[in-house]
Parts: sequence; structure tokens; C-alpha cells
Amino acid sequence: MNNKKRRFLLIVLASVIAILFIVPLFWMISTSFKNDFEAIAGGLNWWPKEFTFENYAYTLLGEGVSVPVLKWMFNSLFVGITGSLLIVFIDALAAYGLARLDIPFKKFIFTLFISTLMIPWVITFLPLYMEFSNLGLLNTYAALILPYSANAFGVFLLYQFFKGFPKELEEAAYLDGANKWQIFTKVVVPSAKPIMWTLGIFSFMTIYNDFLWPLVATSSPEMRTITTGIAIMQQGSFVSSYGKLMALTTIATVPILIIFLIGQKQLIKGITQTGIK
Repeated sequence: MNNKKRRFLLIVLASVIAILFIVPLFWMISTSFKNDFEAIAGGLNWWPKEFTFENYAYTLLGEGVSVPVLKWMFNSLFVGITGSLLIVFIDALAAYGLARLDIPFKKFIFTLFISTLMIPWVITFLPLYMEFSNLGLLNTYAALILPYSANAFGVFLLYQFFKGFPKELEEAAYLDGANKWQIFTKVVVPSAKPIMWTLGIFSFMTIYNDFLWPLVATSSPEMRTITTGIAIMQQGSFVSSYGKLMALTTIATVPILIIFLIGQKQLIKGITQTGIK
């Protein structure tokens, strides 16, 4: 198979995959502008017969909903951004220490870190729940943020970059009188911005989209995140209001798209540098 045929097949395959992702997204947005009668009607109505913003007004104003959706959005954004910043900061310190500093048994420690990647996240639910329950932190922002404050994947990702960082730059900084902290913050971190952006975006998407832990860790409506809110509305007020449910889902999708568009260049650059496929 020559290069032209291979390229053509790759384009066709990429187009099919793109359509599989775009069609549900388009259907969600289209349904959010339909009234309840049209949204629940059968048939493939790809375009609303009459556009209506009633679903968005109802959802955002919170009429008939015990807690406004904007409060759920704030919780998700606050938890996602704070958790992502903690992950990038803590994982960067751990990865740099393991990759560049003289730490006893650092190979064993790094292996121990990587081995935790094989432990399913759901297994930690009961110990985490009991720990936060004993500390009296359930149904608080601490319970939503602290479990995401660091992870082995981030340490592994940044470790690969720091391991290959040129020693000559560090030695030159030492000769200029810089200490280890100054080298880390003023020499290493600026060079690692793309990969740190990549880790931050991945972390934000994971935290923002998480459903099970916020559902377990919170009990009051005021502490719900947008994912748990959608699930509750799907089984409650919006059980037969597909238009309002799709409007709520569309609103929940917007922050992810904004974060991706803001960090798109850094994300692509970071993925290229680390060789992630």
C-alpha cells in the first residue's frame, strides 16, 4: 500500500471517528433548543422546528430546582481548578525530587509510585470515605478536593521530562549562585510549562467529570457538583423534560471546551514532548 492510499484511509478513519463524537454533541445542543413536546417526540428531528431558550432560562434561573445550577457549576469549577493546581504543584515537586535530587532509595520510591497505577480507583472509596468521616470532613470542599491533590500518573509524566532535562543548565545556574529551589522555579519550571499544562488539563477534566466520589462524599444539595446534579435532575425534575436535561448537559460541557481551547497549543506541545499517543 503506497503512501497516498494509506493517507486516504487514515483521513477516512479520522472522519468516521470525528462523526461519532460530533453527532451526539450536535444532537444534545439541538435538543436543548426544543420544547418538551418536540424533544420527547419520536423520529430524527435534527433541527428544532421552533427555537426556544426556555430550557436555558429555566435551568439557569433555577425555577423549580432546590439548588440553582450555577451553584453546582461553581462547585465543579472550584474543585476542578483547585484540585488541578494542587496536582501540578505537588506532582512537580515529587517528580523533580525523584529525577534530579539525591534521595535515598529513590528508585524504589518511584517504583512504588508507579505500582499504585495498577490499583483501581474504586477500591480506595471505602478507606477514603471512612477517613474523611472520622475527620468530620464529609460534605465539605476538603472532601471533594483533597483526594485529587496528587496522583502517580502526574509524577510519572513529569518524571520523564525532568529526567531528560539538560544538566548543563542546572550547573550553569549553580555557578551563578542559584540554590535548588531557584533552579527548580526559574530554570526547570519555565521549560516544563507545556507538560505541566497537559497534566493540568487532564487533571481538570478528570476531576470535573467525576461522578462517583462527589456523590459519595456529599449529602446536601448545596455541595453537589454539576455531574451529580445532572444525575439527580435526570431522575427527578427533568425525568420527562429532555429539552431541559440537554440544556443542563450543554451548560456543563462549556467549561471543558473553554479550558481545552485556552490550553490547546500547550496541550499539543506537551503531548508531543512526552511522546504520549
